[in-house]
Order: sequence, then C-alpha cells, then structure tokens
Amino acid sequence: MASPLRVNTAELLRRPGSEKTVDAVVTPADLHLLDERFDPSSPARVQLHLESLTDGVVVRGTVEIDWHGVCRRCASPAAGHLLCDVHELYQQVVTDPEAFELVGEQLDLAPMVREVIVLDAPLAPVCRPDCAGLCPQCGVDRNVEQCSCTTAEADPRWAALEQFKQSFET
Repeated sequence: MASPLRVNTAELLRRPGSEKTVDAVVTPADLHLLDERFDPSSPARVQLHLESLTDGVVVRGTVEIDWHGVCRRCASPAAGHLLCDVHELYQQVVTDPEAFELVGEQLDLAPMVREVIVLDAPLAPVCRPDCAGLCPQCGVDRNVEQCSCTTAEADPRWAALEQFKQSFET
C-alpha cells in the first residue's frame, strides 16, 4: 500500500505554480515515530498544500495529534492536543539552508511531518497552566491540599542576582 504522505512531484515540477493538496490520517507508527509522548495507534491529521516553484516545492499546512505525558510540577498525568503549523521548502538543488532536499520525482513528507511533531511537542508538560506542583519539603500535591510547611529563605549568595533580575522586571 502506498503511503498517503508520498507524493509524485513530476507533474508539479513541470509547471511552476501547480498545486496539490494532501489530506491524510496517519499514526505515529506509520511515521516511524518512536516517542513515548504519542500513542502508536493514535491518529494524526495531516493537511498540507503543495505549490511548485521553479526550483522546488513549498509545503504549507497543519498537523494535529494528541500527546500525553507526566506533569513536570506535580507528576500527575498530562495530556493535550498539538496543532503544528507547517511551512517547509523542498529544493532539487538545496540553496536554502532550511530547505529539505527533493530527490527524484517522489516527495516523502513523512520525515518532515515526524520532525514537526517532535519539535512542537512539549518536553516538560504541565497538567494545567495553574498547577501548583508538589511541596519541596513534605511532597504533598498542592493542587489537592495545602501543607503547613514554611518557605525556605533564599540563599544570601543569590541576593545580587535577585536584585539584578528585579531591575529588569520594573
């Protein structure tokens, strides 16, 4: 079975200004995306618009996928929906350092989609924006209950840096 993210660019490259649309649902397994933040069977929606130039193809669109992980503040499960904007350039002779190489008449978009997902996914997610985290003294989850621990005084050796930081905040 042919990959929905493999596009024949022969016709596109013959006529600059030609356009093609790719609308596909793939899984991280289809993308060979081995990342614990994504369920291998979870669908990813790929909507891309390809437009040919005289020296390559511009790819614009979006990629959507659900992610999951562990909250960096309280260690609870965290999850979310990722919406990645895509704007990439493929060139037969790479002149732009940001461009991907276009080899032959087949354009495989899977590596680019995989890269966009990995780069846009949160490395240190939070379960919610206002997560209070765990108490550093007793370990209680501050989202669930309050503790009676006192906040430790800052090390006086950091006072100069604190003053420097405050000078930028005003």
